[in-house]
Amino acid sequence: MARTTVVIASRNRAASLVRTLSHLSELAVPVILVDNASTDATVPRVRSEFPEVRVLPSPVNLGAVARNLGVRAARTPYVAFADDDSWWAPDAFERAEPIFDAHPDLAVIAARTLVGPSERPDPITPLLRDSPLGTGVAGPAILGFMACSAIVRRQAYLEVGGFSPVLFFRGEETLLSWDLAAAGWALCYVEDVVAHHHPATSRAPGGDLVERRNAVLTSWMRRPVHRAVAASLRDPRAFRAAVPKLRQALRQRHALPKHLESQIRKASGPPRRGA
Repeated sequence: MARTTVVIASRNRAASLVRTLSHLSELAVPVILVDNASTDATVPRVRSEFPEVRVLPSPVNLGAVARNLGVRAARTPYVAFADDDSWWAPDAFERAEPIFDAHPDLAVIAARTLVGPSERPDPITPLLRDSPLGTGVAGPAILGFMACSAIVRRQAYLEVGGFSPVLFFRGEETLLSWDLAAAGWALCYVEDVVAHHHPATSRAPGGDLVERRNAVLTSWMRRPVHRAVAASLRDPRAFRAAVPKLRQALRQRHALPKHLESQIRKASGPPRRGA
């Protein structure tokens, strides 16, 4: 019986998604697609070509929060995320599940991410592998990850509420990482668990600013006020982009434990996705 479900959130990427689903079909695990109000042929094409995939159409684009719907719908103890341009190595879950079993306080396994046909390591890989937080319960301890190459314990994910609607998309992993750690869960990088990522050659315009905006919002939601102010002053453009969502963010503000704030400062570096 499968113990890991793959959850994908996608919007208007039918061709890329079909490639991902073709790879995932070889793993013989449940797959849930949450469609973010696509206007292309995504939903009918997936239902026709991959009838085994459970499709949950959303009438609106929920961004990263769509993954929350998929996790709630899953019926396995572990959930692996994939994007519509990523998939998992054939043995990824066989390697990950015993690690979760052996460490009941482990909430997230961040996989080694191989990019493109050349399978070069994603730039985030050495940052996770050489984490300044030292050794955790199952590998280097981390406070960030990329969703497309992460496996989560469903119980832990739901316990902290999953991805935040305040952030919508880009850099949403950081806040979830902090909330899991604040709740006492461990997050680790595991080199032997592998995900493949074949992103488009060009990113959507404005993505970098959205990511920086979300970093500012995340600081206001969880970090001490003087740290949030400092983050805003360092990037005035990102702060201006954050202002329309700042009231919503502050309504969800609560302080992190002091030891966790210390770890965040230790792990801080140049802005990067999900780290």
